[in-house]
Amino acid sequence: MALLLYRLGKFSYRHRWLVVSLWLAILLAVGGAAAAFHGALSNNFQIPGTETQQMADKLQKELPASSGGSAGVVFQAHDAQFSQAGKDAVSAALTKLEALPDVRETVDPFATQAQLDKAAADLASGEAQAAAGKAALDKAAAELAAGKEQLAAAEAQMTAAGLPASAIEAHLGQQKAALAAGQEKLDAGTKEAQDGAARLELAKRQVEASQGLRFVSEDGKAAIAQVQFKTSINGLDPNVRQEVQDIVQEVSSAGVTALPSKEISEDVSEIFGVAEIIGIGVAALVLIIMLGTLVAAGLPLLMAVIGVAVGVGATMALSGLIDMSSISPMLALMLGLAVGIDYSLFIVNRHRGQLLAGMDAEESVARATGTSGNAVLFAGLTVIIALAALVVPGLPFLGVMGVSAAGTVAVAVLVALTLTPASLSLVGRRLISRRAWAKAEKHNADPNREAEDRAKEEHRSSHGWGGLVTRHPVLAMLAGVLALGIVALPAAQLRLALPDGGSEPADSQAFKAYDATKRSFGEGMTGPIIVVGDFPKGLSVTEAQAKQLDVADILRKTGNVTAVIPVALSKDRGTAVFQVIPKEGPASASTVNVVSDIRAEKAGIEDSTGVRIGLTGQTAGNIDVSTKLGDALPSYLAIVVGLSLILLLLVFRSIVVPLLATGGFLLSLAAAFGAVVAVYQWGWLGAVFGIDNPGAVLSFLPIILIGVLFGLAMDYQVFIASGMRESFMHGESAKHAVRSGFSHASAVVTAAAIIMVSVFAGFIFSSLFMVRPLGFAMAFGVLVDAFVVRMTIVPAVMYLLGEKAWWLPRWLDRILPDVDVEGAKLRKHAPAAKAAEPEAEPDAEPDAEPAEVTAR
Repeated sequence: MALLLYRLGKFSYRHRWLVVSLWLAILLAVGGAAAAFHGALSNNFQIPGTETQQMADKLQKELPASSGGSAGVVFQAHDAQFSQAGKDAVSAALTKLEALPDVRETVDPFATQAQLDKAAADLASGEAQAAAGKAALDKAAAELAAGKEQLAAAEAQMTAAGLPASAIEAHLGQQKAALAAGQEKLDAGTKEAQDGAARLELAKRQVEASQGLRFVSEDGKAAIAQVQFKTSINGLDPNVRQEVQDIVQEVSSAGVTALPSKEISEDVSEIFGVAEIIGIGVAALVLIIMLGTLVAAGLPLLMAVIGVAVGVGATMALSGLIDMSSISPMLALMLGLAVGIDYSLFIVNRHRGQLLAGMDAEESVARATGTSGNAVLFAGLTVIIALAALVVPGLPFLGVMGVSAAGTVAVAVLVALTLTPASLSLVGRRLISRRAWAKAEKHNADPNREAEDRAKEEHRSSHGWGGLVTRHPVLAMLAGVLALGIVALPAAQLRLALPDGGSEPADSQAFKAYDATKRSFGEGMTGPIIVVGDFPKGLSVTEAQAKQLDVADILRKTGNVTAVIPVALSKDRGTAVFQVIPKEGPASASTVNVVSDIRAEKAGIEDSTGVRIGLTGQTAGNIDVSTKLGDALPSYLAIVVGLSLILLLLVFRSIVVPLLATGGFLLSLAAAFGAVVAVYQWGWLGAVFGIDNPGAVLSFLPIILIGVLFGLAMDYQVFIASGMRESFMHGESAKHAVRSGFSHASAVVTAAAIIMVSVFAGFIFSSLFMVRPLGFAMAFGVLVDAFVVRMTIVPAVMYLLGEKAWWLPRWLDRILPDVDVEGAKLRKHAPAAKAAEPEAEPDAEPDAEPAEVTAR
């Protein structure tokens, strides 16, 4: 592989303009495709086949009026209460919303609250009328009974007096007919009273079902309207969201403030902002300090930008064909920038060092591509494997996310291996400052330079951090493991959920709407649970309504439930919809328990009522996604670790090194989880990271972090350990190879880690709030993995193991292909290549010649 990459580097160097032109053509083609075919991004995290999706499909088919997503708008009066003008303005805005093509209907809070209040008043009036009617019936029944007694007594007297039956009938027939008519009237009145009582009982149960539900706050200062859309919330076009916000904001002229909920106000269109630019600025500063010139520092940045432009551009071009979450291009951008800078940096830094040592420019570029490029290729493959494996859990949005990020990393690798050598050919001597050139030329002219270089290298490898770690390997290992173990402790309390409005920044519209809803109507109103009932066939209207209330009564007994309201019944009375209002918000642990408890009651409800129920809606869907993601973690971790262990086995030809690399990754992962829980779930250092309301951790953060951090951890393992293996294979003792290999790689790995941490840290303050914990987790994970695991624990353990670190069974050594990560074949190839090499390249360009001649 090293020889193949060597030839690729030489080809790119000699055919620099061809390579540059090809990448420019690709960039233009991808840019054009992205501009022409890009679609709207969303945060659709639904999973096909789940109960949530099945119930949503059922509603779409059988009760379309209740399908589609819904969102709330909170209206607040500037004065003590809403004025009539304020109420009219709200009603007018909602009427205007209903005219939008994407809006199915709206719920006017004032009209709905008036209906609820009227229903309670009508119930009280009906109960009073029923009591009066019952009293009248009781009186009539008593009078009828007395009349019957009198009639019976008169008939007995006449019979005793010996009057014939015909005479008795003639005397009492009229009274009997009157009593019969009275009895018939009483029976009719009793039946009517019973029917009225049944209707009254139904109305009473309906009023009881809606108790705790309000659309206008008790103090009259806030009102909450519902907006139901024809499509899912996640499928809404950003322009529709903005149009809804613009319309509801028109109420401000009437002294009313409108606060659209997160579902409406969330903006997922911006994927790059000021914070991300600052992160790249820090990376640029590190490059300048390390490489010494703006040209050298700018080259890895330029390569990264080109790689990201192609990778993210291709992702955006496909967004018109594939349902893509807003975090997909963000993750691709984040990783593309980080690895793009690092991968090019490794090649540029190797080439720079070889040039200063007096190597020919073309040979240096080819060598750098064959050695550092080899490490870049295998490091990139581990990242790609880890990301592409996100398709394995079977979650569509996660698969798209992983593949788009893996594609962007693959582009970054290709850019580093082709465009970087071509660019180095164009840059020539300008890569290095004049002062550095002068110092190198003076050093190279010194006849004793080899001995001095060896002495300096020996001093550098035995001193500094690497020397300190290898002088006290047991202490370094234990300190590193203990520190990471302590940081990892909070991870035991990790709780997953998709974010709600309560997790947004305090100055955002989404949080203000969430907070206003919580204060005025209860936190549960921010995320109701939708229950769909499948009723037995052939029910009458009254029977179906009774079934609705029976189910609602059972659901209301569930712990942490405020109200259960039957909201819809299909025309054939076969499907009903219930809205369950929990006590707390949709991301809270108690609401998760409510969903679990209701599902546990499904069999009991069917046995007692004959109604089969299922859950749907945003709240239940988010909980399903979080549960599914949590269940997928173990299998995903096993797949990623297994595949990457095989790859590392090929690279290092050792059993211990891959196992050590994986064990170190698990430590870094646990520490990253612990830090995320402490900051984002517990709120530690919340003021520093802009966390106003700590809560559950983003549900797909763990699985993404596993993939990304494992890939990046293996990057640093490859760069650190390949240097050690290279020294070991060139005859150094195993322990000395640890020191010298560490010394060669530590500076560039340190710079690469700082750059990657800087890029990821820029996303901690992203405009898209759900990206923030992901940026923090990856920045912190890379920080501890690079500096604690790869640069402390790994060299300490390998120094303790000595030659055992490179042990490989002979039978396995024979069957494993030799990927030559240390570039041994290049040294054998170099003399022959030099002897066969012509004086000048056939297609060399005149303007590039002076720099190459000088380098020679």
